[in-house]
Formats: sequence, structure tokens, C-alpha cells
Amino acid sequence: MTDNSISDLDVARKAADAAGAAILPYFRQRGLGAENKLATGFDPVTVADREAEQAIRAVLAELRPEDGILGEEFAPVEGTSGRTWVLDPIDGTRGFISGTPTWGVLIALSEADGPILGVIDQPYTGERFVGSADVAQMSGPHGDAVLATRQTMALSEAILFTTFPEVGTADERAGFERVAREVKLTRYGMDCYAYALLAAGHVDLVIEAGLNAYDIQAPIAVIEAAGGIVTNWQGAPVHEGGQVLAAANADLHAEALRLLQGV
Repeated sequence: MTDNSISDLDVARKAADAAGAAILPYFRQRGLGAENKLATGFDPVTVADREAEQAIRAVLAELRPEDGILGEEFAPVEGTSGRTWVLDPIDGTRGFISGTPTWGVLIALSEADGPILGVIDQPYTGERFVGSADVAQMSGPHGDAVLATRQTMALSEAILFTTFPEVGTADERAGFERVAREVKLTRYGMDCYAYALLAAGHVDLVIEAGLNAYDIQAPIAVIEAAGGIVTNWQGAPVHEGGQVLAAANADLHAEALRLLQGV
């Protein structure tokens, strides 16, 4: 039975703590192997990914047994509550195996219309970004702070991130480049950390394609709590994945959306 004495936010925090404890012994350890999940291309998974998701699932089994689970590494669990925890134990495994601290643990709690709670956690740097209807907060080496997106109005002053330089298909790359030509600065390779930086007010746009639900639901909740906007490239909800446009504010979102659509 669900333990109602502990809030959903505290459940998410406990789950992130458990994931971090499972992951950190493997980070930057020489000889850590990675399996490739693709027949062509490279999509790595490590023992750290799997142990972290198992650790999260153990917390949820104890504290939220009636909720469903959708995770990247193991089979979905059907719940009876109408709510689902959406998990990516290490978003950015390519970065993880390369030793960069730009990966993170993604935990979201979702209802029928999308996520209502999200956590982006970077246990190595000690940073945690949390968003819901009631909280928009980060914690880290500098202490606690309220999350708030930037109010950059002009695309010419915006900072844009994406993970992969190719973005997706040739058409998707062309859409991205239309936006990139108009911004002040474009950077690559940050995975979920780019969404955290957007929520914290350091960057203005993140544009990606080919995402799964577990890649984007936690960032949606965190960014929206901080005042930002996350949609697909048509301006519609994107909690099921696909093409993603995350923007710090409505003006930048509208301008980037227009360029992505080639209007």
C-alpha cells in the first residue's frame, strides 16, 4: 500500500539518492565496460545504468507500489493508481563512459496529461534540480536557489544547446541550423544537463529530436516549474518524446518554433 506519510517529492529525492549511490562507484573507473544496444550505431548501456534503475525501482516498490513504472532499462510495470514514474537512470551514458559530468539521473512522476513532478540529478557534482506545481529549486555546491528561466527576448542574444551535432534527420538538422544561424552561441553534447541549465537561467534554448518519454519528462517538469516552455516542433505536448523545443520564455519559443517550421 502507498505510504501517504511521505510526499511524492520526497519519494523522488530518495529515489535519486539511491540511484546516485549505485552509480558513483562506477564513474571514471577505468575498465568500465559498455554494451551497445544497437545493431548499427552506438547506444551504450553499463552496469551502472542497470543498477541505478533497480535501486530506483526498489524505492518505488516500497513507497509507491500502486504506481506504474516506465524505465529505459527494464520492462514497464503496470500500476493501479493512474500515475507512472518515468525513469532514465543515466541520461547521457555516452558522456558517462567518457568521464564528463554532464550526465544525470532523470525521475518524473506522470499522469495522463504529462509529468507533474521532475528531478534532474547530477550526483557527481552534487547538483539537483526539482520542479513541480509547488517547487522550482536547485541545490548544489553553492547552496539552494530558486529556479527561474532567463528573460532573453531577442534570438540574437540567445544561447542554444543540443546534444548531437547532426540533431536527427537531414530535415531536422536543417531546421536546427535555421535557429542556430540566428543565436549568439551554440553548444553541443550536454544531454540532460542542458535542460537543467535552461531551468537555472544560464541558457535559453534546447532543441533535439528522436527523444523518448524517459529522456524528456523530468526536464519538462523542471523547466515548466522554472517558467519555461517545452513542446514539440509543432508547438504541441511532447511528453511522449520526439522532436523537442525547450525555451526560456514565450517570445524565444515562438521565434524558434517559426524557424524550425521554416515559416
